[in-house]
Amino acid sequence: MATKTDNLRGLPAFRAVPSLGPVIEVRNLSKRYGNTVAVDGLTFTVRPGRVTGFLGPNGAGKSTTMRMMLDLDRPSGGQVRIDGMRYRQLSEPLRRVGALLDAGAVHPGRSAYHHLLWLAQSNRIPKARVREVLELVGLADVARKRVRGFSLGMGQRLGIAAALLGDPPVLLFDEPVNGLDPEGVLWIRHLMKGLAAEGRTVFVSSHLMSEMALTAAHLVVIGRGRLLADTTVDDFIAAHARSYVRIRTPEPERMRDALTAAGIVVRQAADGALEANGAQASEIGELAAAHGLTVHEVSTQSATLEEAFMRLTGDTVEYRAVGGQR
Repeated sequence: MATKTDNLRGLPAFRAVPSLGPVIEVRNLSKRYGNTVAVDGLTFTVRPGRVTGFLGPNGAGKSTTMRMMLDLDRPSGGQVRIDGMRYRQLSEPLRRVGALLDAGAVHPGRSAYHHLLWLAQSNRIPKARVREVLELVGLADVARKRVRGFSLGMGQRLGIAAALLGDPPVLLFDEPVNGLDPEGVLWIRHLMKGLAAEGRTVFVSSHLMSEMALTAAHLVVIGRGRLLADTTVDDFIAAHARSYVRIRTPEPERMRDALTAAGIVVRQAADGALEANGAQASEIGELAAAHGLTVHEVSTQSATLEEAFMRLTGDTVEYRAVGGQR
């Protein structure tokens, strides 16, 4: 991976990768802990050249699935193949798969440099690569400091550096923006999209719907260990959320009659505004003018990934808060 940066934003300048990376194939994957089913017959494929978001409520089985991808947990059934092989079959695996599952899994007495150095030596990665990834993630100035003094965001950057160390074609990130400040969030977003643009296979688990909407091109969504969706972001939003035109008027009954007569489906919101489906804001504005109706607001409310996710996974939430303000 190139380490040259854009001086204006500090973002990595990526090289072009001529061939696409390997696929991750998950087939009928299951994991049981006694009578508890954590993962239940998952089947999906993660393809190169795009960021694939991995979504699900807390307890859905995302982390367990990613651990099984890396042979950290043994499946109760099914299998995972990376380029046709199990992770444990890969020689020098850090050169093939980079992963961030737990940024805190670092000896606190080691420096950032020596943590990465022993990882590099274990996979015959050149020593110079350690300095390259420290510069890439913005930790070069603290490379010799002990990890116990790192902030949450600095620890996260070190975990990302470890994932990038072997310049692998496959990358797995579990909650990569955890602890990062706004600049760091922007940086990791560009990093992941840039890695995918190089032809790498990038699989990212996150609870931040706003970030997934900006970063991922494809989604795998699970609930209670089962596959709920495997589709593009745009198709997922279109299938599970709705866009509508919001209308506020002092003449709601007349407006409703005019909309219904025009074949536009309309309903009343809790605050008294009307919500019209299947029409453009301009069309409704012209309709109101033609009927001499007064309107205070005509605005398009676009569907969001968060709304689509909540609608699809609402019945699979394991831990749900009860009550409102106190």
